[in-house]
Amino acid sequence: MNENSVEAGWRVDDRCTNCDVARQLAPELIAEVAGRSSVVRQPSTDAEEQALYAAAFACPTRSIRHGARVPDPAHDPFPLRLAEHVHLCGNNSRHTAGANSYLLRRPAGNLMMIDTPRWSSALATKYAALGPVTDVLLTHRDHAAHGRAYADRFGARLWIHERDLDAAPDADSILRGSEPIEIADGVTAHPLPGHTEGSVLYLADETYCFSGDSFYWSRSLGDISVAESVTWYSITELAASLARTAPRVRFEWLLPGHGDRRQLPADEFARRMYDLAGRTAELSPRPVDFTALHW
Repeated sequence: MNENSVEAGWRVDDRCTNCDVARQLAPELIAEVAGRSSVVRQPSTDAEEQALYAAAFACPTRSIRHGARVPDPAHDPFPLRLAEHVHLCGNNSRHTAGANSYLLRRPAGNLMMIDTPRWSSALATKYAALGPVTDVLLTHRDHAAHGRAYADRFGARLWIHERDLDAAPDADSILRGSEPIEIADGVTAHPLPGHTEGSVLYLADETYCFSGDSFYWSRSLGDISVAESVTWYSITELAASLARTAPRVRFEWLLPGHGDRRQLPADEFARRMYDLAGRTAELSPRPVDFTALHW
């Protein structure tokens, strides 16, 4: 269904950049049509209506509308609880290519923000209402755009790896080298060069894996995947990083910057991580091509 045929209902306008964010949140209602997202069915239940509101407030280009209207901010569901200790920030930013960001609650009651939503003082107030945010963890350079603004607003530490430091030169805490390091009780940073030279995976409580853009859950494949067509630094280095890291991590939630999220038993993710490392080792460098992404 073309969105122009449902002008009185929900639609996606032509600013859509096909980032997949809306399809993650309303997969039964929004699909890829002719290279961008389109509303393929109007909601028929309250739950479906809420899914479209979530998609609308996550969309980095604000392309999802109800008729000609921008959705009322009162319907913004974010931060949206995904798991016992994790919220999805929503309100994705064009300056991070529409990346997802998260809030991780720690046992002491403080929170860590992993990557950042678009910057807004009002949004920062909403996130801070969940508790004090003590750390902003950047997974890599592509997601650094609003890190300093949020860290300053929260009075938090800003983290990035030294190899991507030029994207956040005023970071407070700099990760170095290639070995994992515990940055807080139960939270470990695993350097994972490949997508960028300074990419990092953050693992919390052997449960939550914040993978940045290093790997994600692919709906089309039904498996973990790497975005080989937008691996900026080196697919060869990414394969080596995965081979080194796979035996060291256990988790039940995969929470990427781009691509879908997934919850599975830790043993199943462990098997899939080994398989992913093997598949990635068979890939060859290729030119960057956004149109070749398969979600």
